[in-house]
Amino acid sequence: MEEKLITKKNGMAVLILSIFGFIVCAAMCIMAGIRLDSNDTDPVGIALLITGIVLITVIPFLWGGLKVIKPQEALVLTLFGKYYGTLKDNGFYFVNPFVSAVNPAAGTTLSQSGDVDDGSKSKTGVQVNANSDGAGKKLSLKVMTLNNARQKINDCLGNPVEIGIAVIWHVVDTTKAVFDVENYKEFLSLQCDAALRNIVRIYPYDVATNVDTTGDGEPDEGSLRGSSEVVAKRIRDEIQSRVNCAGLEIIEARITYLAYAPEIAAVMLQRQQASAIIDARKMIVEGAVGMVEMALERLSENNTVELDEERKAAMVSNLLVVLCGNKDAQPVVNSGSLY
Repeated sequence: MEEKLITKKNGMAVLILSIFGFIVCAAMCIMAGIRLDSNDTDPVGIALLITGIVLITVIPFLWGGLKVIKPQEALVLTLFGKYYGTLKDNGFYFVNPFVSAVNPAAGTTLSQSGDVDDGSKSKTGVQVNANSDGAGKKLSLKVMTLNNARQKINDCLGNPVEIGIAVIWHVVDTTKAVFDVENYKEFLSLQCDAALRNIVRIYPYDVATNVDTTGDGEPDEGSLRGSSEVVAKRIRDEIQSRVNCAGLEIIEARITYLAYAPEIAAVMLQRQQASAIIDARKMIVEGAVGMVEMALERLSENNTVELDEERKAAMVSNLLVVLCGNKDAQPVVNSGSLY
């Protein structure tokens, strides 16, 4: 079903005409009263009275067709079960008084920003009630942010991780949002959770060996922690492919929380600390070996002192102890011969 926009903004004209009609009806009733006061059977007076009463009854009914649309709001209308049109541009409209507004998600409140505020929500964001028509049925076209609850998902190595995302989205096709899905807000929330699970299961939490995250058959260094931008983009694309049928556009998806699950967090922290210590030690040893090699080369080049292999080994041992030790070295002065 294609979106049909109603663009004729004639609400102000109808309102002015209805007010003028009320004035005319009041004048007709006054004239009818004057004529009937002198002659109870005056046909003109009776006709004026009946016409005035009918018009006074009909004109308020026409006011039901007056609709006010604010910026970044829309109203989907149906007439006797058939799609009538959509009011999408801000302005004052007059439509068929028999039309009714449709928004199945009007009473649904998610952890999000940007919903149409009709005064029926409490400060906690809980929907108290929803009008059967008007503001309670309006769709927000604003850019909104959806924050679903954190999920516990196993990564590709089977480690449970907790992850949360923020999805920035908005409605682009009101007809699809209202008629093609039962409740587009709940639909978006469920599809965000499903897409998040599908993508997270592809990646390890940290960089791991022999893991293919791109699907090209070659191991790579992709991970949830180190490739957050790539992961977020894949999550966004996955969600978008799922919600196209609901007329929604996903602008961006961002990872807002990422950590190991509590049951393995302590063990994984120790593992990360051990890995960091090993990497630091490796760097220290490589630097110390380079310094020892440089010292031996400089001593040989300048003929400062001649050392046999045994003394070189002792010098290397002492320098490595000094350079790689955790504590400051305590010098020992040998006043005797080296041999």
